[in-house]
Amino acid sequence: MNRAFLEELLLFLLPFALFALWLTVMRRSPLRRAHWDGQVPWLVIGGLALAIGWLAWTGFTAPRGKGAYVPAHMENGTFVPGRLE
Repeated sequence: MNRAFLEELLLFLLPFALFALWLTVMRRSPLRRAHWDGQVPWLVIGGLALAIGWLAWTGFTAPRGKGAYVPAHMENGTFVPGRLE
């Protein structure tokens, strides 16, 4: 759960990091608010598009298990982990 949240958060923050890198390459200070004022809405839209696009991509391309899930259980005193049959 944490990994999935972190992946989406990093994808959302990627446009902000790239914009800050671009400001640095252009020899402008990424810490000055004046450089960010008109760009923040576009960066938010870009970050949301990346995060939602990645969620959709992984949802459509994720491997699907075929068969029924048998939950973990005890069998003759031994633990049998859950599996797909």
